[in-house]
Amino acid sequence: MPYLQSHPRNGDDMFEQCRWINEPAQWRVENDTLFVATDASTDFWRKTHYGFIRDTGHVFAADIDGDFTAEIAVEGEFSALYDQAGLMVRESTARWVKAGAEYNDGALTFSTVLTNGLSDWSLGSRATTNRFRVRMTVAQGVLKVQCSADERNWTLMRLAPFSASGASTHWQVGPMCCTPERGGLNVRFSHFRIGPPIVKDLHDISM
Repeated sequence: MPYLQSHPRNGDDMFEQCRWINEPAQWRVENDTLFVATDASTDFWRKTHYGFIRDTGHVFAADIDGDFTAEIAVEGEFSALYDQAGLMVRESTARWVKAGAEYNDGALTFSTVLTNGLSDWSLGSRATTNRFRVRMTVAQGVLKVQCSADERNWTLMRLAPFSASGASTHWQVGPMCCTPERGGLNVRFSHFRIGPPIVKDLHDISM
């Protein structure tokens, strides 16, 4: 499926194009919002530091070809170590990126995990509320990850090379959540959009 030529009018339109990777036991789409309660001991990680491979987290993904920008609003009841939710862009079990917020050291913190065989975890600023937005742009072999705590201004979280390994540039893109240390994190995803890549100055923080 080629990337969408314009942003869908609402999240429900976009959610209709998604399918689950690791479907949770409890979820629904209602009033343009995806509601999810995570299953227990779910995670995405490959080897670094811990040595294990986990590919059990939940992703409600749309198939996208070519460059794109994806954006979503996230609200969750984060309280346990490693509770996390946000967006994932995925080529395979060994090549993906997840970005959003994660509960770590007693606080909710913006974070990104970029995986190319091995996982690379980076932490940013602390989130001031349990509601935030995440935006990912993949264009010309470069990944740009941004977050917004106030839903008006955007902060750069990560800039990295990120091109497809095969001849065709195909991605699975969508909301992600997981709870390595427990189950039952309630998350609400809304305002999900995927469209052509947003091309702006790297330091332009406006919407």
